[in-house]
Amino acid sequence: MIMSKKIAITTGDPHGIGEEIARKALSELNIPKEQVVIVGKNLGLDYPSIGIDESSNGEFCFKALEVACDLAKNKKIQGIVTAPVSKKALNDAGHNFNGQTEVLEHFLAHDEQRAEMLFIAKDLRLMLLTRHLPLSKVQISEEMIIEKTFRLNNFLKEKYKINSPKIALCALNPHAGEDGLLGAEELDVFIPAVETLNELDVRVSGPFPADGLFAGIGEKYLGSKQQEYDAVISSYHDQGLCAVKALAFDKVVNTTIGLDIIRTSPSCGTAYDIKGKGIARHQSMSEAIKLAFELA
Repeated sequence: MIMSKKIAITTGDPHGIGEEIARKALSELNIPKEQVVIVGKNLGLDYPSIGIDESSNGEFCFKALEVACDLAKNKKIQGIVTAPVSKKALNDAGHNFNGQTEVLEHFLAHDEQRAEMLFIAKDLRLMLLTRHLPLSKVQISEEMIIEKTFRLNNFLKEKYKINSPKIALCALNPHAGEDGLLGAEELDVFIPAVETLNELDVRVSGPFPADGLFAGIGEKYLGSKQQEYDAVISSYHDQGLCAVKALAFDKVVNTTIGLDIIRTSPSCGTAYDIKGKGIARHQSMSEAIKLAFELA
């Protein structure tokens, strides 16, 4: 960690495990108090905190995100770590966002910036083309693939200093469409996008059948071997996250890229059922805090 950096940590849904995993992670990491500000609930630790007025859990979470974004816009912090919130609670409170990524984009994006969701566990990096959508509404265009791959490529160059990143693209359909037999999207959308990106010196390969691609990635990740690709792009949420969370649930960190500030979050949810039991696993929260300092 670079000592001059400072991050905000939101405590998440007050009905969930956010406070517990944030407290455990900070107690374990022993970060100097001047490098952290807690937004939400007071964790009883020796860190400055900004309280949020009691309200519905969705409103509480939204206000905490707004405060963290204000700190970022005023350059008082260099990174944000968010504990889990309930998407339904946000919407029940009148904030119609599909998740925290979209809230952050709402407050922080400018000049046509777009936030992307990238999951990181060591040298395993997975970006989603589409995020929190019903599967029936997943639609992918050539323009979408090109724009999002560019954002990922630029992030890898800037933050990881990879001069020419190698990116793998998952197909949408089983067996990459089987030459049109199982769907035409690969022929009509994915392959033209890959060809255009390669012409623009972005090294993207595919579209690959997702099952075979992740099988190979898993072998390398579990064997601690060098990954063939610097990042993978999946077409929709569960296509990529089922594989990544099975491989590295306690290590994987949800990372928001494409904005001026890095945001990280643990891979777990609110886990209402174990609130207050003291058994929540905090390892992913620890990884999220460490990664925020690394990338900020």
